[in-house]
Parts: sequence; C-alpha cells; structure tokens
Amino acid sequence: MALTLGLFARLKLRFLANSLRGKGWRIAGFVMGCVAGGWFAVVGGIVFALTGVDRGPAFTLLIPAFGGATVVLGWLFIPLVWAGVDETLDPARFALLPLPRRTLIGGLLVAALLGVPALATLVATAGLVVGAAARGGVVAAVVQLGGSGLALVLCVALSRSLTSAFASLLRARRTRDLAAVVLALLAALLGPLQIGIVTALQSTGVDRLVRPAQVLGWTPLAAPYLVGMDVAEGRWLAAAGRLVLTAVAVVLLLWWWSRTLPSAMLGAASGSGPVRSGRVAGGPTAQLYPRIIGWLPRTAYGALIAREARYWWRDARRRANLITLTAIGVFLPVLGTLGATSFGSAGTRSPGPPTFAIALVGSLAAVMLANQFGFDGSAYASHVIVGVPGRLELRARAVGYSLYVVPILVVIAVIVGVLSRHPGQLAVTLGALLAVYGTGLAVNVIVSVLAAYSLPETSNPFAVKTGTGMTKSLFALVAMVGAVLAALPVLIGAALLTGAWSWVMLPIGAAYGAVLAALGIEIAADRLDRRAPELLAAVSPER
Repeated sequence: MALTLGLFARLKLRFLANSLRGKGWRIAGFVMGCVAGGWFAVVGGIVFALTGVDRGPAFTLLIPAFGGATVVLGWLFIPLVWAGVDETLDPARFALLPLPRRTLIGGLLVAALLGVPALATLVATAGLVVGAAARGGVVAAVVQLGGSGLALVLCVALSRSLTSAFASLLRARRTRDLAAVVLALLAALLGPLQIGIVTALQSTGVDRLVRPAQVLGWTPLAAPYLVGMDVAEGRWLAAAGRLVLTAVAVVLLLWWWSRTLPSAMLGAASGSGPVRSGRVAGGPTAQLYPRIIGWLPRTAYGALIAREARYWWRDARRRANLITLTAIGVFLPVLGTLGATSFGSAGTRSPGPPTFAIALVGSLAAVMLANQFGFDGSAYASHVIVGVPGRLELRARAVGYSLYVVPILVVIAVIVGVLSRHPGQLAVTLGALLAVYGTGLAVNVIVSVLAAYSLPETSNPFAVKTGTGMTKSLFALVAMVGAVLAALPVLIGAALLTGAWSWVMLPIGAAYGAVLAALGIEIAADRLDRRAPELLAAVSPER
C-alpha cells in the first residue's frame, strides 16, 4: 500500500514538472501561487502562534477555534466559488486500471496533499504547535502536530468530496435545481459567519464568545486545532475525544468521496434525461432555438446566441459559474441593504446597499467570461475553420451570457428596492449594476482573447490544471478591479444622488455599460481576428 501511495506521489510530481516545462505563463502563475501561499502561511503561523501567550481565552481558545474553523471553511468554499481544485491526477485516467477503490482514494488523497495550498495550510497551523510547546512542552507540541496533520487531511478530504459530489449533481440536469439550492446555501454561510463574529466582537465583547468557541471546538471544524491546548492544561480525555471526532469525520468524508468517484472515473454525463426519439417539429433549427428565445433571428448571429445560451445552461462548468453568481449576487446586496436600513433608521444615513457590494456583484457577473474560450476547448476549431468574424463571435457570446445575467441583476435590484423601502433605490442599484457589468464585459472579453488557457478534460466542473488556479484568480481579480475603475463615475453618482434624481441613474448606468461593452468588444474583436489560431492552441487541452 505504501509503495502504491509513493507511486501516486511521484506521478503527481512528474505531471507537475511536465506541465510547467516550457510554459512561462504557467510557471509565473505557479510562482505567484507559491508567493500567495507563503504569505498566508507566515501570517497564519504568527496568528496561531499567539496561542502560546497566556492572556486568557482570547488567545488559548478563540484563536484556534475560530481560526481553525475559518481554515476548514476556506477549503470548503474557495474551490467552489473561486479557484477550483487541482486535478493534475484526473480520476478518469485510472478507469481502466484494476485498482481497488481504497487504493485509488488513498493515492488521490496523497497527490492532493502535494500542493501549495496544503503546504501553506500545514505551515500556518504549525503556529499552533509552537503555541502548544510554549504552554505545555514537547508532549503538547507532538499532540498538536498530530492534530494539525489530521486537520489538513480533513480539509483536503472535505474539499475533494464536496466538489466531486457537486460535479455529479451538476452533470445531471434532473438534479441541477437541488444542486443550485444547496450550493447557494453553502456559499451564503461565509457571510453570516464572518459578520456574526465581527458583530459579536463589537457588541458583546470577547467573553461572550467563549461559549460559542467551546461548542465549535467539539465539531470537526475546530476540534483538531484545540488538542494541543487541551494537553497543555491537562485535559487528556478532551484531547483524545477531539482527535477521535476528527478521525471519524475524515473517514466519513473519504467514504463519501469514494461513492462519487466511479462517476468521475467514467466521466459520465448521466442524468441528462432519457434519449428522445422521433422527429421534432421544425427540424434542427427548432431544436437549436428554445421556445423562450424563439424571437432570435434565424441568422448566423442568432444561431451563435442560441448556441451560447444553451451551453451556459447545459455545460456543467458554465452552470456552476451561474449558480455561484446567483448565490453571491443575491446575498451580498441584500445583506448590505438590511444592514444599511437598520443603520439608517437611527437617522445617520439613508438606506440602501453599500456601493462596494454593488461594484463587487456587477464585476463578478462579468468575470465569468474571462476565460470564455477555455470552456470550448478544441471545439473552438470549428469557428476558426468556418471563419466566424471576431465582432460577431464576441457580440453573440456576450448577448447569450447576458440572457441569464441581466435578469439576475434585475431581480437583485428589485429585492434591494423592496428591502430598502425607497423606490428610487431600485433605479440606483440596477443602473450601477448594469454599468459595472458593462465595463466588466469590456475588460473580460479582452482578457478572454489575450490570456486564454485550457481547462482539464474532466467531468469535474471545478477542476483546474496545476498553476492555473492562481492564474484564474489573478485574471479575475485584475478584471474585477478594471471593471470597477472604469465604472467609477457611475458608482460615485449612485452614492451621491438621492430623491427624484436617483431615477436618472437607471438610463445613465445602462447606457454607460452598453457603450463601454461595445467598445471593449470592438477592441477585442480586432485581436481575435488576428490571433484565432493562437487562441485555439491556447485553449486546446494537452494530450
């Protein structure tokens, strides 16, 4: 067994080395990922090392409990909503090999532990070992070292089992509604948790958080991070109980991962519904144009829009992005509006969502297009062969995607307007959202042409190649910042205009976003026409 696990580890390192060979941009992304991971490791290690200072429960209980829970939740949500998971060793590659499921799970787990996120997490939580050594000596440090290692396995198992389960759900169109609800609820947990902690610290003080931290310490989220302090204070039975609790959670997560692994190995797209036989009225054209977009013209432009609209709903990768956008897009402005409304009732400010929340949601709505050609992969060759004009291609892709995004933005604005109890807030919010979304389209279509990258050939919609997770995050961050800066005049107006003048923001924001989006498409279209073959090579999966 150990020999097999070592083989998986060497295989992961060999794939990593080969994926970086001769690819400057991927090496740069990997280096930036190492820098970001190093920063997290150093800062986290310093914070966790403060547990060695005898300054009451704030250091000995709250830091490991809430800090550890934050680490676990980060491993849970970041792959789903931002960076994806590194599947250098795709489970589908092992489908034809006679490997027992237990061996395969163990090998994939070892391979997942060989990465920058895992190493950064281990170094950060090593601060707890230092704190335990300062409080309880060598024995407490050794116990905490075991707890930190077990916590890392818990984080990786949680991340992989959840993304594998959602990959199976999102491939099945019959269960995509359930997946959307569950993912929205999971993504929405981050905000309440953070805001609840901050609010509790500000309003109730540190002492009131001791009891919640004690409860949290008996959950898998924080249990392994408290064992060192338990040993240092002589609570051996409590330390043993926390370790057993964590170990049981790891076993259950690995079992859950093993249940969804066969589907990932087969790359099945099961659940797409029964195969329909017989001729459909209207022929292939009627099948391409769903009834809801039957108004589109029967031209090349209309066909490209219909194709893009279908892909965004049926492709698991794209659908995962839409679900993420819906969850975050609805949650942030609504939460900001509720907070601003309660704060404004004291007469200190007018109700409405913070401008930051609007800017974040509007820019996030467009960032999904930063690697829009990467979703197509080698299938983009058909567009290159036919010679689809760049302007037609980008316009159709933007419109097809906007058929989903714009209604989401309208719903967000309506909810904000109702919650703020100020009719003009609907116009302000929608105008600002459309402005930032338009500027985001302008930035992201240019990024999608100049900085495209391939996605791994896997059934997991959250999978990324080694080195591209940081690249994806960096491109997304640059595009979001660029969109916000370009829409800054409208955002300033949205923050300042009140009363009857607030309704002016709707046409101004919509026009501003449309003009900027059209300008960005024109700039990107010229480059797309000149470098379509290079773009195809960049997004084609490596064999």
